[in-house]
Amino acid sequence: MMSNEVNWDANGLVPAIAQDETTNQVLMLAYMNAASLARTIATGNATFWSRRRKQLWTKGETSGNFLRVREIKYDCDGDALLLIVKPEGPACHTGEVSCFYRSLGK
Repeated sequence: MMSNEVNWDANGLVPAIAQDETTNQVLMLAYMNAASLARTIATGNATFWSRRRKQLWTKGETSGNFLRVREIKYDCDGDALLLIVKPEGPACHTGEVSCFYRSLGK
């Protein structure tokens, strides 16, 4: 996949979903820009763009819970990425395996 195949939004970002390669569980959603996508491809570690801090961040750089990227897919419109990953520990900063551990309205 090449960066020019991605349909970046007006801020130069695209949502990126991380999915466990073994369980297929959705682990997290974050945003990538061209630089974070390039770093992810180069290093094999999921790297994202922090909209709040306005900087790149590699998942696991402080916690040790890296997401090792096995494959990157993109949807039919090119406006969302799917990272197939091997997680090294929980993906959520709360310690949960997935950031999607709560149900709305239940």
